[in-house]
Amino acid sequence: MVDDWYGEASATFGDRLAGAREAAGLSQEDLATQLGVRLETLQAWEEDVLEPRANRLQMLSGMLNVTLMWLLTGSGEGLDGPPEQGEDAKAERALVREIREVRSGLEELDVRLTRLEKRLVAGES
Repeated sequence: MVDDWYGEASATFGDRLAGAREAAGLSQEDLATQLGVRLETLQAWEEDVLEPRANRLQMLSGMLNVTLMWLLTGSGEGLDGPPEQGEDAKAERALVREIREVRSGLEELDVRLTRLEKRLVAGES
């Protein structure tokens, strides 16, 4: 493990926020809702376009179980590195690929069905 994976030299505030959110198992939508901010605001924080106010920083550190100092600088109690990519993550990626393939096939079938329905309505055979 790299000691300063999320340190100031390696990561931004947005990187640390996104990493802590993911480690907590929260989506951007979930965290935004819990904080009472718009999704676009949270996304801007994670992209380092905007910075949260002090009261939101305090809420974030508590909700994500990291220290305020770690969120701001990467020093203190927080994450050591990215979550491990184990067998569960590989299996999930395989499932997502299969879902996308099935969805693509369904979209092609939908286009074909629409075309056939139009021909039927037009009286073609």
